[in-house]
Amino acid sequence: MIDFTTIWKYLPRILDGAATTLELVALALFIGAVLAIPVALARLSDNPFLKWSAYGYIFFFRGTPLLVQIFLIYYGLSQFEAVRESIAWEVLREAYWCAIIAFALNTGAYTAEILRGAIQAVPKGQVEAAKSFGLSPVQIFIKVVFPQAIRIAIPAYGNEIILMLKGSALASTITLLDLTGMTQTVIARTYMQTEFLVVAGIVYLAMAFVVTRAFKIIEKRFNRHLMAVKI
Repeated sequence: MIDFTTIWKYLPRILDGAATTLELVALALFIGAVLAIPVALARLSDNPFLKWSAYGYIFFFRGTPLLVQIFLIYYGLSQFEAVRESIAWEVLREAYWCAIIAFALNTGAYTAEILRGAIQAVPKGQVEAAKSFGLSPVQIFIKVVFPQAIRIAIPAYGNEIILMLKGSALASTITLLDLTGMTQTVIARTYMQTEFLVVAGIVYLAMAFVVTRAFKIIEKRFNRHLMAVKI
């Protein structure tokens, strides 16, 4: 028999954990997006140092598990005395900021590859046309290439947000009380494992549904010029 009274009693704590999850993901996505733009441009650069540095960063963060990255930042950096004595230690000593750094670096790598592919997908003819109008390379990128690349990247970036939302559950491994961490705490107090795991799963599904619907609307809005005009 499901004890709905206990579930209702602890539901606010579960929702508090969900709020922490959303906060972590939102900050990580913002930082990752800011980081992804220069990394994507570096990947497309003719400068070997910039190109291969960006490739190395992307290869590492896409090729290793997010859990390993979190542990390397939270546990690994603390092993170095130079880090503990630096100003950065004020940030790196906190599990919250370590999680955000790991999430941001991870999503930044994936987003950079999404942007790179989107930029390369912009028709070359439009770039040539912009050049014929006398636009500078910077103007061409800002006014022609980047807006179209954003439209192309929207579906893939929506998937990246959902993956980041689910991957954020790993924050609980470094003591953060996100949705998964708070659920584990509640389970330890109530011994209602299945019930609260189902509740947590429903909350994750609800958040993923909102993201999916939001990106459907955004994609439709950005690509409305491609829709057939009904007479």
